[in-house]
Amino acid sequence: MFAPLAVLANLASEAFVILASPAQQPLGAAASHRRFYDVQAHRGGRGNTVENTLPSFAWGLIDGATTLELDNGVTKDGHVVVWHDEEITPAKCIDTHPAVRTLSPTVNGAEIDEEVQYPGDPDFPYVGKYIANLTLAQLRTIDCGSKRQHGYPMQLTYPGTRISTMQEVFAFAECADPQHEVMWNIESKVNPQFPNRTRGVADFVERQHAVFNDSPYSLGAITYQSFDWRTLTAMKALDRSITTSALVDDETALAPDNSTSAWLAGLRLDAFPGPTLSAQVAQAARHVGADVLSPSAASYRTPVPDPAMDGFVPFTTREMVEEAHRLGMLVKPFTVNRMNIADQLLDWKVDGIITDYPNTVRRLVKHRGLPTAPKFPKQRVLACLHEHLEKQRRA
Repeated sequence: MFAPLAVLANLASEAFVILASPAQQPLGAAASHRRFYDVQAHRGGRGNTVENTLPSFAWGLIDGATTLELDNGVTKDGHVVVWHDEEITPAKCIDTHPAVRTLSPTVNGAEIDEEVQYPGDPDFPYVGKYIANLTLAQLRTIDCGSKRQHGYPMQLTYPGTRISTMQEVFAFAECADPQHEVMWNIESKVNPQFPNRTRGVADFVERQHAVFNDSPYSLGAITYQSFDWRTLTAMKALDRSITTSALVDDETALAPDNSTSAWLAGLRLDAFPGPTLSAQVAQAARHVGADVLSPSAASYRTPVPDPAMDGFVPFTTREMVEEAHRLGMLVKPFTVNRMNIADQLLDWKVDGIITDYPNTVRRLVKHRGLPTAPKFPKQRVLACLHEHLEKQRRA
């Protein structure tokens, strides 16, 4: 049995307890969710719950995120799964047992499917290996809910939680959000520098688009984001209606030897008029047809983490925001986990904030008089979480 019964029992008791709290505000039509300030739960809100899992998305809904932000990988056998890293990271996941193989032995002339463990699987153990080199059946055996990340000491763990397919996340969300109100920001994890580590651009774009198209959510509710801008142009070529978001930071904007960055679809920032690097970033993003610019809030070179400290170096600047707005793009920086950075960005009129703490940023946004999305009903969300974790356990 994959998920401990105690975990499922706790989820059930959480889900059906009668809460002594005011009734939830009724939610409006799906399109109306855009009228709220866009507080995005990064990886579901990894500061609060183990990342990119059904539990993290459940708490993102309970905490009132406008948008669930998440990442997609593509497995060896072509399944779109929800996971950030190119590999199964030992700091986040634990091997349990080799994958199960389905056999069809013949009994009295009839084939009967029978699941057996595959102790001879040469790929086992799976932790440390790339998603692109593992099948969905192999990923199904891995526990990615037991380890609390050192950088997130308040993170809830859910032992036994598996990596989900994108379809499973949409199915859970539809249960918790039957009016289809929550928005989505979904990243393709393609690595143009090391193409052997991930599936290619066409694999990602075609498979992700098919999953989006078959989901209960309209394409208008989904933003497609990537650091690899080739995927943005490929998605626009496939479907002009998809909103695309250009992710960018110090490491992807500029190559250290002044060569052309592998991440920007062949563009060089110094080919744009600027006059500054900040303006060039916005101009390049618009050139690839991006609807949203999503830059790192802080520079990775900053020696201090907060704008209130001497020496802080931002990557997102007021000029970048203003130039992106002038070009008709929205601006939604990541990953904003400090109030002073959030305040500065709100002063600069960014259109959304991607954060590991959506509950905290939502409170700040509300404090500043901006409209915030209503929280989803806790009882319903936790009941759906229990149901869908149980489905995964039985899968």
